[in-house]
Amino acid sequence: MNNATNNKGKKVWFLYFAWLVSVVATMGSLYFSEIRGFIPCDLCWFQRIFMYPLVLILGIGTFQSDISVRKFVLPLSVIGGTISIFHYLEQKVPGFGGIRPCVSGVPCSAEYINWFGFITIPFLALSAFTLITISMLVLYGKQAKTNE
Repeated sequence: MNNATNNKGKKVWFLYFAWLVSVVATMGSLYFSEIRGFIPCDLCWFQRIFMYPLVLILGIGTFQSDISVRKFVLPLSVIGGTISIFHYLEQKVPGFGGIRPCVSGVPCSAEYINWFGFITIPFLALSAFTLITISMLVLYGKQAKTNE
């Protein structure tokens, strides 16, 4: 096995990891809404809008060993992560929740879960988006090293 083939195999593992994270995050959000009956707020819907396509994009990229999908994944994960940060701040920082009121039936400052005093649904989404973003940045770094 030559070095180029070995490097490509290592890169696919980052795609596979990011895909697995996106699948777990998507299944988790569906679990909370469909099984536990938690009604998503507006910001939860926006986070879902950016997470759900990642399952398909990363899945296709993983099974075709195509690391070029990172150019589509990175913007989605960064924007989704930014929304997650905003949502988490709205839940945890007093006075921050009034900046943009939710117009649907559930306020965005509501906390359905609060594990260990800091883990909420937006925190879980932020963790997933962060892991996916880091995986894509590692792929960019590995690509730059192989081009040298």
